[in-house]
Amino acid sequence: MFEKPVLIREDGLRHDGRRPDELRPIKMEVGVLYNADGSAYVEYGGTKVLAAVYGPREVHPRHLALPDRALIRCRYHMAPFSTSDRKSPAPSRREIELSKVIREALESLVFTDLYPRTTIDVFIEVLQADGGTRTAGLTAASLALADAGVPMRDLVAGVAVGKVGGVLVLDIDEVEDEFGEADMPIGYAASIDEIVLLQLNGVLTREEFIEGIRLAKKGAETIYKMMKETLHRKYLKVLEEV
Repeated sequence: MFEKPVLIREDGLRHDGRRPDELRPIKMEVGVLYNADGSAYVEYGGTKVLAAVYGPREVHPRHLALPDRALIRCRYHMAPFSTSDRKSPAPSRREIELSKVIREALESLVFTDLYPRTTIDVFIEVLQADGGTRTAGLTAASLALADAGVPMRDLVAGVAVGKVGGVLVLDIDEVEDEFGEADMPIGYAASIDEIVLLQLNGVLTREEFIEGIRLAKKGAETIYKMMKETLHRKYLKVLEEV
């Protein structure tokens, strides 16, 4: 019979040696795709995500165009090789749901009224999944929009808080997601102090929920700072080339 892994060790650390409030190693880069208007690559530990943005551009088919604002279309997709078991390339119900959730989070931040009758297309491809794909995807999409020069109220940083072994932990990986008691991904726009994405799978008490939000905000602020530094590095490089 399969034995459940030890998620919280006797020394209080998690199964991978992290503290409960510690993020996985994070890597970010923008401008990684030549043919996209904006693009970003994001790693949260073993989770690797690529995002591309095209637009604002003409809507096809034209009857989908909105007279007063841009249409944001978002496609979240997990590559067939992204998981240990080969995944079907066809979009699953989960991918359709997450495409909608991420799109709604981005719609709340983009100044769509500046580009009526156009579309902004966002493509998120999960290259490798190890937990937190939706939050890494949201972070990558936000960076790609910024890289494309799309005006936004703020960047959004995604991170998930989980409950494992009765302990609240930050930035859960696949093992903690599978065997933990709860998973709460959020998208946080730090400069304007707004949560634009919030989901909860599992059960938390009122106190745990409040503490989980506090922990997630703290982690998202660290990620947010890295996002701004990543964009800053790109434009410093552009200035040097000029």
